[in-house]
Amino acid sequence: MSVTVSSTHEVDSDEIRTALDYYWDNEWTDGLPVVPVTESYLAEFLATVTRDPNEVLFTVAHLNRSITVRLAALNAALAGCRPEYLPVVIAAWESVAKEPHPARGIWQSTTGTAPFLVVNGPVRGEIDINSRGNIFGSGFRSNATIGRAVRLGLINVFGLNPHGLDQATQGNPSKYTAVIGENEEQSPWPSFALEHGFDADDSVATMFVIRSVVHIEARHTMVPEQLALDFVDTICRTGALIHEYTSTLLVLVPEHAAMFANAGWSKDDLRAFIFENAVRDREDLARVGKEALSNKTRWRLPANHPDSTSDTASSTDTPDRVRLLSHPTNVQIIVAGADNAGVSAVVEVFTLNPPRAIPFSSTKIEA
Repeated sequence: MSVTVSSTHEVDSDEIRTALDYYWDNEWTDGLPVVPVTESYLAEFLATVTRDPNEVLFTVAHLNRSITVRLAALNAALAGCRPEYLPVVIAAWESVAKEPHPARGIWQSTTGTAPFLVVNGPVRGEIDINSRGNIFGSGFRSNATIGRAVRLGLINVFGLNPHGLDQATQGNPSKYTAVIGENEEQSPWPSFALEHGFDADDSVATMFVIRSVVHIEARHTMVPEQLALDFVDTICRTGALIHEYTSTLLVLVPEHAAMFANAGWSKDDLRAFIFENAVRDREDLARVGKEALSNKTRWRLPANHPDSTSDTASSTDTPDRVRLLSHPTNVQIIVAGADNAGVSAVVEVFTLNPPRAIPFSSTKIEA
């Protein structure tokens, strides 16, 4: 059997299936079919950047493995990227390399963490990165394949296969791919990239480490405080409280961002409000066995645990009210999605304990 792919070329479907099965049998996939890659096709990717193919982008020392520009390009091709996506893929890897968790073991974590990339600047339009609807879903080749290129690199270069070096207990769907663009055009505020020192004509890739994405249905109010408290309730859910403090990325739809801005709120105003209100009664934490901390890890555990110690709130004037954010900057904010309904998202960002003031890593995208 053959399949006609143009008016002059036919491809043997059995050969296609044989190639796909070969990649699968060698565990070079994420469970979905990949694009077979030849040296000539790989060369098209490498031609889009002025980087040495042997340049190392990211190393996991305890695995004694590194990804180079060539390997990043190879996995981008496997993932179904177009060659012109490679500068974004490289910037994504350079952002991964800035992730400071000890020994980079976060990529093998039992908690199921995954890379989540936010893209700013002109490159969004140049390669059609979706920022305006179904942003966490399907439908855009660049969003789907750029994130997949990183995942395939983690599998093929670092050996992070499920039931092997990837020790995620359950994982989450973003372990396939998670890439969105910021909807800068419909944001009432400076973009994430501008906010953090980049220029308007810079294309920027920012990598987060995430565990989950929770959607907030909020079409009921025009009072900014009520909407902000809806976000606080999700940020402070006890199931999200792993360490003494938590961090979050708010992905606001234009409708919600405009509501805050029309009420005179800046991003800093929203951060400050969430910081001040992100508290729980110690009784709430005790009911789920999270009222104390581990001496060794500062992870939450019951007060009667042999490794327990008091948390920071215990030494304040209000020991029964536990603050769950260490600083307002543990709330980062971008605008993305369509303006057709009040549905925003709280993205659970996995950070150091205590979190850094800025729990992300940004990289300028360059050829």
